[in-house]
Amino acid sequence: MTAPASAAPADPTLPAPVPAPPEPASSPTRLRLLAIRGTAQLGSALALLWAVATIVFALQQMVPGDPALAILGGASANPPPETVEAVRVQYGFDRPVLAQYLSFLGALLVLDLGESYTMKEPVIAVIGEQIIPTLQLTGAALAIAWAVALTLTLLTAGRRGLAGRVGSGIEVLLAALPHFWLGVVLLVVFAVALQWFPVVDGGPAGMVLPAATLGLPLGGFLAQVTRDEFDAALRQPFVLSARSRGASWHDVRLRHVLRHAALPGIALSGWGLGSLISGAVVVEVIFSRQGIGQLLVSAVTSQDLPLVIGVTFVVALVYVLANLLTDLAAVSVDPRLRSSIGSTS
Repeated sequence: MTAPASAAPADPTLPAPVPAPPEPASSPTRLRLLAIRGTAQLGSALALLWAVATIVFALQQMVPGDPALAILGGASANPPPETVEAVRVQYGFDRPVLAQYLSFLGALLVLDLGESYTMKEPVIAVIGEQIIPTLQLTGAALAIAWAVALTLTLLTAGRRGLAGRVGSGIEVLLAALPHFWLGVVLLVVFAVALQWFPVVDGGPAGMVLPAATLGLPLGGFLAQVTRDEFDAALRQPFVLSARSRGASWHDVRLRHVLRHAALPGIALSGWGLGSLISGAVVVEVIFSRQGIGQLLVSAVTSQDLPLVIGVTFVVALVYVLANLLTDLAAVSVDPRLRSSIGSTS
């Protein structure tokens, strides 16, 4: 018998075969991975809210003084001991700390934040009346911040010389402005001296200066992040590919590069919204606006602990929801994030 012929040796001059790209997972697999990812994000959000609630409860326990006296108007009201003891029993202050903590968590599950010591109303109702103006203010401030960031990025990013240096200087200057100083300056210049805007007004005109006070510093910060990513995206191969297909330079910057450059800013918008809500505490006091900031200052001044706890927890809840929304916004801006979920390596 003759030996079988051996396989012909590979020609070294021929290029090596290119492996096929990974095939995307099937629709059921992708849906399962999306469900896992959503469950993980929801679990982390719940863990964050639980941590905030635990810290707030611990701080409440460490506050000096008797909360029963605060409910009755403070020590200056000189309530009789029997009344103080009755209030302790009514609100459960005489129970062990662990029992109070478990009752506190159970009430949070049904959004029962207790009753305000000073207003004698449910905390959730008091916050519900004041949070709408604050959300309107922070939403307008976020829109101003993105308008500033996109304008500076499109006008100066990727440009050498004076335009790039001026844009970078404006971004640094805006990001360094403190809210309390900027608010006073805008109020004095544009409301008192020039009288372009009202000093105190609940309408749209009265929101311009407070929203600018919150939005301009955040806009400078977002512009810095977006500009760096914009400059990096200009060096990517897809820019040359788009130009070779006949796209204009303006079209490439606006439709292709900006889509990549906006992703880090979108990811930071959740943090930015949280910083805007915290900054609203100062801005609402400066411009005498209704909102959750004024409510928090009043609650701290009057030692209304349930109201302070309620405002803190609601702000944390808004921050968690904002981060979830930024994830959805990033996927809508960059479809690659959507198609990459469930792909096999």
